[in-house]
Amino acid sequence: MTATADEEAARFHELLKAFEGRPAAIAGRAKDPVNEPMIRHWCEAMGDTSPAYAGPDAIAPPTMLQAWTMGGLSGHSDRSCAYDQLLALLDGAGCTSVVATDCEQEYLRPLRPGDEVTFDAVIESVSARKTTKLGTGHFVTTRMDVRANGEPAGTHRFRILKYRPVAATAQPARPLPPKQAARRPRPVINRDNHGFWEGVRAHRLLIQRCSSCATLRFPWLPGCNACASPEWDTVEASGAGTVFSYVVMHHPPFPAFDPPYAVALVELAEGVRMIGNITGVPYDKVRIGMPVRLEFLRVDEDLELPVFRGSEG
Repeated sequence: MTATADEEAARFHELLKAFEGRPAAIAGRAKDPVNEPMIRHWCEAMGDTSPAYAGPDAIAPPTMLQAWTMGGLSGHSDRSCAYDQLLALLDGAGCTSVVATDCEQEYLRPLRPGDEVTFDAVIESVSARKTTKLGTGHFVTTRMDVRANGEPAGTHRFRILKYRPVAATAQPARPLPPKQAARRPRPVINRDNHGFWEGVRAHRLLIQRCSSCATLRFPWLPGCNACASPEWDTVEASGAGTVFSYVVMHHPPFPAFDPPYAVALVELAEGVRMIGNITGVPYDKVRIGMPVRLEFLRVDEDLELPVFRGSEG
């Protein structure tokens, strides 16, 4: 008597459940104690300005819990044989794809600069077979227990779906449309900068000048960033400048652009800086301090851009 598909699935799930409670990682120690620089970098990246994370009584943001356990580029040699065996068993059943689905954190005590962090992880659960839009497979949840100076500090649960991808439905071949030349992206023109683009069409590079304090500014803004006056007029740039900084674009490739090419921050003779392409010299000959001269490049029938021509001499 042959087993039904449901019976086979139940039997396979029993094999998977045998891994529950086994180590998912070898107990480890954080490479660095909790420290202020890492807290500062995290807060800057997240835009979190809470005073709780700075000063002599600072604590680490609770959501950094997993960050202290990460191994960085060199990694940890911490994955257990049990976890590898579980993944291999799923691979053998055709569940060769994986996607992270969610994580949960529980905070038991705040982490403070100087705390020494240790952690261990177990395979907490393996679900029965589930069918999703991605495919059919099993959710695997690992639980990491984090300690600070030996005291429980928090718990981090991480869940993945290990699944057999849905077979792509064959579609009848369609003829490809004729290839068209890609158009360069259009600049965003609004009420604050339309005067600049009118100048470009007339082959004039116009710089805003505050009517109150005479400060020059670029790019165009609705008010002066020095005195806040909304009144302004313009001066025309002479076209002379130098390369203040630059990058060479290699990747990713964009339609209508032909990498590699140089994009520079040019300091104009008038003192303001603007970004533009460098022409007239190979991309690998562009240098900081190189003198450049303003030109206007017609990209297509309705787009003209200011660019800067350099000279290797």
